Amino acid sequence: MHMRLTRKLIHTVCLLGCLVVPPAVASEPAAGLSSAEQAGYLAGLKRLYLSQDERQVLLSHCNALLTSYALRAGYQVGQAQRQDLLYQLQLGAPGELILREEIRGQGSDMAVRNQRIALFGVDPFIRYDCPSNGISCVLFNPVDGSPLLTIVRDHQGAAELAKALSFLIRKVQKG
Repeated sequence: MHMRLTRKLIHTVCLLGCLVVPPAVASEPAAGLSSAEQAGYLAGLKRLYLSQDERQVLLSHCNALLTSYALRAGYQVGQAQRQDLLYQLQLGAPGELILREEIRGQGSDMAVRNQRIALFGVDPFIRYDCPSNGISCVLFNPVDGSPLLTIVRDHQGAAELAKALSFLIRKVQKG
């Protein structure tokens, strides 16, 4: 009995010893904007878009994703008011993104709306929802939680767009 307890105690102490952070690692800066995940993600995008400007690379990637996952009228089978929802992002004033929304109805109907999104002081993480009974995913505005844009229902596409937008917001917030 004592031997079993001793083994458990030794195992626990060894496990805790492995989990303690060595002093060299503890002095490194906290994971944030310089995290390994973000650095790898940005390096891949820089190679893809052949640019070193991180904001422009993220902006180009977001716009490419918005084009790829646009909710087109062709996806809306059985809907009475089928329309294309197209979006494009631009950099505005410092700390600001401009979202251009273009709604094309059947025929020659078209509406365009520009929305300025002030990003200083907001949580940079973009939330999204892809209801199982719908044909679209909604990404939410980080400022007030209202719906920001709608794309075709694709969980991976929505996750990738939310990730790219989150990284872009962080870069815009840095100034």
